[in-house]
Amino acid sequence: MTTGTETAPPFRGAIDIESLGDGAYRAELGPRWTVGPKAHGGLLLVLLARAGLARLDAASPGASPDPLAISADFLRAPDAGPVELATEVLKQGRTVSVVSVRMAQGGRPMLAATVTAGVLPDDEPQWADLPGLPAEPPSDAFDPGAEQTVFGLAASCDLRFDTATTGFMRNEQAPPVLRGWARPHDEPVDVLFALLAGDILPPTVFNVAGRVGWAPTVQLTALLRARPAPGWLRLESRSTVVAGTWFDEDVTVVDARGRLICQARQLALAPLPT
Repeated sequence: MTTGTETAPPFRGAIDIESLGDGAYRAELGPRWTVGPKAHGGLLLVLLARAGLARLDAASPGASPDPLAISADFLRAPDAGPVELATEVLKQGRTVSVVSVRMAQGGRPMLAATVTAGVLPDDEPQWADLPGLPAEPPSDAFDPGAEQTVFGLAASCDLRFDTATTGFMRNEQAPPVLRGWARPHDEPVDVLFALLAGDILPPTVFNVAGRVGWAPTVQLTALLRARPAPGWLRLESRSTVVAGTWFDEDVTVVDARGRLICQARQLALAPLPT
């Protein structure tokens, strides 16, 4: 059993899980990784991945698989408090293993996911087409943790926003593209934090006039591509179409060495125009 403590780093302390036996796990959603009263979607993905990987490791002790992909349907938005995670191994292979994970709270289903696991490559890419962002945030990058803002996640990790793409913060209409940087507080960046970072920027739809507010994720699929190097993660998020109540969002996460670490695509509900 592992338990978070007040002295643990904010990210590591928030992703502890407890084995209940028979492929079941328990986790505690704390008040830090939230959007308003609801648990942050990126953190929920990490907990789903942890439960799936723990189940595979229990089935084959010492295997320590890496997450390669996770596809999750957000059925409801959990509140802070305990959640249960039920897992089932669908395939256990030498190259790829697959496990289903269901998250429930108070007996109600919250998320349903499939976690694909294997071994992340260490090789340098033969080809890549990635966003051109500096490895570290420039001096004029906006720090949401430096003042009281709506971005409460900035109290749990280091975040910076590219001011050129945050038109909504100036009450301006702009293309649904956001860029930024993220890293955990007081601990090394790892592949699980990179998974969370795929959903850590404000919704791109905020840059579309009259669409600021809660934008709940309906479906999110993330691909993990490599283990990150120490340092900041560079983030670019963009929408292709904003139509009616729906928008899509594609996020690219690049590490300090310039390697692709995570790709995340989600379908979400746009806030109602004001």
